[in-house]
Order: sequence, then structure tokens, then C-alpha cells
Amino acid sequence: MGMVMKKERKNKRKPNRDVQDKFLDDKRHAVPPLRPQTDTQADYMAALMCNDQVVVLGPAGTGKTYIASTVAADLYRLGNIDKIVLTRPNVTGSKSLGFFPGTMEEKIAPWVVPFTDVIRKRMGGGQYDIALKHKAIEIIPFEVMRGRTFDNAFIILDEAQNTTPEEMKMFLSRVGKDCTVVVNGDVRQRDIKVTSGLETVIRLVRTQGLPVSLIEFGMEDIVRSGACAMWIKAFDREGL
Repeated sequence: MGMVMKKERKNKRKPNRDVQDKFLDDKRHAVPPLRPQTDTQADYMAALMCNDQVVVLGPAGTGKTYIASTVAADLYRLGNIDKIVLTRPNVTGSKSLGFFPGTMEEKIAPWVVPFTDVIRKRMGGGQYDIALKHKAIEIIPFEVMRGRTFDNAFIILDEAQNTTPEEMKMFLSRVGKDCTVVVNGDVRQRDIKVTSGLETVIRLVRTQGLPVSLIEFGMEDIVRSGACAMWIKAFDREGL
């Protein structure tokens, strides 16, 4: 668990020293420091600092969402990136997004609230609203990612287990220069009946030795609460 694959890349950006210090202490912006609560969280934070593509796996309550959102917000506030992009496939496990009212952007917004809540709190409501207004923070339906290209952005794909291999290929080919990409998911919680694009990515990283960090959280990494850990473990023992 918590393995980080470290390979040199010709065009890998060097971590910004100010950003590294930011994770330890940030009195200037009066936000709490981001500190790991488990060894796997420490590996995850290190991967986000040193690699521009990170695949993170594991159950709910392990800090996958919180850490990625906090890092994205800090990089934006410090001027190290121009944009934060949030997306997820149109699979909810019950109703399709078409059931809900509003535009596609409005439909998907409730499903990325775990990310936007953290980003808004980290940046402050005023800066967050301005960034959202000027599309420096974009909540993009997965279905309209095709044809887009992103540069100097922090891109988070949530619920990646619900993508097909073809959709995952499409998503990863949207990445332009100077981007950090986080592919977040739990292969045990997929809602699709076909091969998962997340499983395909994991296999490609492992078999081809791709320069991608692969972080795996386990049940022992659940930090949300004792009740959360108890129920997730109970359902897992039932294969659910």
C-alpha cells in the first residue's frame, strides 16, 4: 500500500519551493497546514508535489478528495496554475444526470461538492467565486471533455472506475502542457458492467512502467471517523 512509482521525466517540472513550504505552514494566507495523517497520505502528498500524473485508489474516508482539493486550491492561490478542472463520468448509481433540472454544468455540480467545498474553504469564498466566474475553476461534464485541451491546470477526474477504457483514453488525451492530473476512484465501487477504464490505466502503469504515481489507500487508512471505518469495513466483508 502507498507505493509511489518515481521515474524521471524529461519535461517534469521541479517542485516550487514556495509550494513545498506551503504544505508545512502558511501563515500568510491564514489557512491550516496540510499534514498527512497516515503514511499513505504522506506518499500521496509527495506524489502530487513531484509528479504530474497521479492515480489514487481506495475507499471513502481516506483523504483522497480532501488532499487533492487542498493541493489544487493552494497551487491556484500561489499562482502556480491558471485553472482547476473538476469532472466525473455521468454515472450516479441510480438516476442519470438527465433526470435532474438545469444545464449539464448545473447537473454535475452537486456531484463534485466534496471537492468544491474544500476548494472554496481553502481559497476563501470571495476568491473562489471570482475564479468560478472567470472559469479559472471549471466543473465540466465528462461527456463534453472531448475536443478540450488544458494547459497549466490541475485536473481531477473523480469516480474514474465508472469510465470505459475508450473514455479514459479520451480524458487523458485532453491534458496539455504543465498540468497535474489526478485520477481518483475505487475499482470495487464501479457502477458499469463493462471493463473499467480505471482498471485499464492501473494495468498499463504496472505492465509498461509508465511514469505515473500509483497510490493505493487501504481500510487501515480511513481517517474520517470511527463510524465511517466501521461501516465501510462491514460492507466490504459482505462484498458490497
